Amino acid sequence: MAIQWYPGHMTSARKKAAETMALTDIVIEVLDARLPEASSNPMIEELRTFRQRPCLKILNKADLADPAVTKAWLAYYNSQKGVKAVALSCKKPSDVARIPAMCLKLAPHRGTTLKPLRMMIMGIPNVGKSTLMNALLKRRVAAVGDEPAVTKSQQKLDLNDHMTLVDTPGMMWPRIAHPSDGLMLAASHAIGRNAVIDEEVATFLAENLLANYPQLLVQRYGFPVENKDAVAVIEAIALRRGFRIKGGEADFEKAGLTLLQDYRSGALGRISLETPDSRQAMLAAGVDVATTLGTSDGGIDHLDQSPT
Repeated sequence: MAIQWYPGHMTSARKKAAETMALTDIVIEVLDARLPEASSNPMIEELRTFRQRPCLKILNKADLADPAVTKAWLAYYNSQKGVKAVALSCKKPSDVARIPAMCLKLAPHRGTTLKPLRMMIMGIPNVGKSTLMNALLKRRVAAVGDEPAVTKSQQKLDLNDHMTLVDTPGMMWPRIAHPSDGLMLAASHAIGRNAVIDEEVATFLAENLLANYPQLLVQRYGFPVENKDAVAVIEAIALRRGFRIKGGEADFEKAGLTLLQDYRSGALGRISLETPDSRQAMLAAGVDVATTLGTSDGGIDHLDQSPT
């Protein structure tokens, strides 16, 4: 299933973002630490490189991601020109408090009362932009919700007398080129449910977990996963939790939603759906990442990775 989701307001949001970029000193791009590249909108990269703006990439929800994989992603991004990457949780005030100083280092020519540092927060829906905005300003100024695309218009606010912030709506791009990206985004709740079939997304997630985190499935649901495929895993969750439909058959839909929610909330454990190496392998071979993340023993290799 090729997932595509591009609500109408995002076209106008892109045009407005392009205009605002001309008056911006630094882009703060919020990514999902569990799928940094899949959650990176290529249009944001195009806009900022056209204007030659530096970028602070925030790998948000780092407390939900595999720390070894996150370390590899930080090395990958920090090797790029004009980019600084940091992994944190936008829900933690102590993490967010570090961000203004990092931004000043990327644009040292700004940050005075005469020349305030102008920062623009960007990212796809539901990665935590509004949570970040509220945490930076220490008050609720942006709507936060569980469904993607809550924010639909820009707003500009002063952080202090020498720094300003622009919060932008979550922007998707018109066509998701790689099917696995759409599935990772859907699994992580960055795409509206009207654009996906939950059972198919849950099956994709189960395949990924079997390949890379089988022990977390065992720990969470209490059944062995040897010789099980993704469908069998979801069926086993249904039977284990007593999810049945009329006639006594397993309620596949409810079990699939349970798996998705357990992943999204972190109840399953700290999970990353892609690594720098798996991303490069996917792009080179044109295959999905679900079966390319693992090592010979069926789990993600937690050795330090050096992306090419």
